[in-house]
Amino acid sequence: MSYACVVKVKVCGITNLEDAGEAVRLGAWAIGLVHHKASPRSVRFGMAAEIGSAFRRDCEIVGVFVNPALERVVEAVENANLSMVQLSGDEGPSFCTEVARRTGAKVIKAIHVSSAADIHRAEAFRTDFHLFDTGGGQWGGSGRTFDWDLLADHHSAVPFLVAGGLNPENVTEAIRVTRPDAVDVASGVELKPGVKDFGRMATFFRAARYTPVAGA
Repeated sequence: MSYACVVKVKVCGITNLEDAGEAVRLGAWAIGLVHHKASPRSVRFGMAAEIGSAFRRDCEIVGVFVNPALERVVEAVENANLSMVQLSGDEGPSFCTEVARRTGAKVIKAIHVSSAADIHRAEAFRTDFHLFDTGGGQWGGSGRTFDWDLLADHHSAVPFLVAGGLNPENVTEAIRVTRPDAVDVASGVELKPGVKDFGRMATFFRAARYTPVAGA
């Protein structure tokens, strides 16, 4: 049985073929492979290649990086058939542009939100997507949300994802408030860092089917 989501879902922190396959079966628009060794969700280079080869025709394969060297990004894109690169560190607009030029992959720029100023700062990045995540100095998988009301009146030509502490219990409300193009989940559907809970993933996808309507 397969599921289809109204709001697209990216399942991040995938470290093995089984979790990738279940995310795809549930209808994932994208799966995220973390290329940041300090993360407990970091994927092995060889496993990234296996996942990319197995599922590149089924969903977007996103490589997640934090302040990487450009050549490392290029190598990872080629190794794992990455269709997207997510830059989650302090990378500037010119670096994002160069990643797109060198790799041909679409670029997601993560913005760590602590205030309304961070939302406005995103407009300096003319990437394919923005991703709004929780601020506070921790790179991903913090399990903490930010103030979704900061995005309630957000309008941009750049489509955006909401991340940061999303789980099956709160994703419907996050969608209702922010009206994102996609949501991004990692720790909220895990048994432990890097290992997904299939039951919670399925519940998350069902909750993400909520369709926001005007005045909801």
